[in-house]
Amino acid sequence: MARKKVIEIVLDTETTGLDYTKERMVEFAGVRLENGKIKDEFQTLINPQQHIRKSSIAIHGITQEMVEDAPTEAEAMPKILEFIGDYPIVAHNAIFDYSYLNEASLRTTGNPIKNERIDTQFMFKEIYPEMESHGLDALTKKFDIELVNHHRAMADAMSLALAYPKLKKLYLQKYDWENKQLENIEYLFERFLRIQQSVNTMQAELQDLKSVFKLYFELGGKPITSQNGDMLVYQSKQSFHYDFEDVKDVLEELGALNKAVKLNCGFVDRLCNGFNLEDCQREAIKNARKEITENRNVQIIKAGK
Repeated sequence: MARKKVIEIVLDTETTGLDYTKERMVEFAGVRLENGKIKDEFQTLINPQQHIRKSSIAIHGITQEMVEDAPTEAEAMPKILEFIGDYPIVAHNAIFDYSYLNEASLRTTGNPIKNERIDTQFMFKEIYPEMESHGLDALTKKFDIELVNHHRAMADAMSLALAYPKLKKLYLQKYDWENKQLENIEYLFERFLRIQQSVNTMQAELQDLKSVFKLYFELGGKPITSQNGDMLVYQSKQSFHYDFEDVKDVLEELGALNKAVKLNCGFVDRLCNGFNLEDCQREAIKNARKEITENRNVQIIKAGK
């Protein structure tokens, strides 16, 4: 029996900025996979017919001069849509690239794209939740894929195309295991709660031990080295709280305000969605959106709450 041909399009885009409702693509690259093997590729620069932000140029290095003679969005999109067809599209943080392609399709054809979206960043987090970073560079390094010229579309798409079959195999193995556990879901939930309680107990015990260590050093104790070479030391570091209004002007003069102050995006989301705002205020907040990401999580609601 002939093996069914599975076609997937691994892609990456570079853009003028991060807000897909206002910014435009400046580069598209796609790699066609057939049963995990690279069979074709397509790449094009795109003249966005608008300003490319300096912050974006600093990332991908694509300047106004480089796209001056490139196809416009209207000229490039038919070739892009032909290349991706109706096949699943694979990308790292796929909602970002998908959103740009969808907006471009709406502008040029009047129709949204309907391709299945496969997010390798989500898959990577599922397989290796313990890793500190789940970016493309971390993914390619994990699977021994050399990532050269990072943040150019074809380099990123090709590196992802080489890593994706390996990631997909592990993800499908885990997904198959998860499906086999579904009939035990009630038991697994009780088991999860027991493990969670054990973790909470161990965290409390760790804190107790740290309190003993702290007392040991405050009474004059010396650093301790374990049998495997780990060292227990005591450090003291002072920190201060500042009046924001008093330091704001100084930070602005130094060009350090953005670095010193981190916007609470979760609060802004809640503000936009739940507070009784004027229409102009809500619209101003929505217009300030720069990037879209997607998180999917389960939540436990404690009894009685």
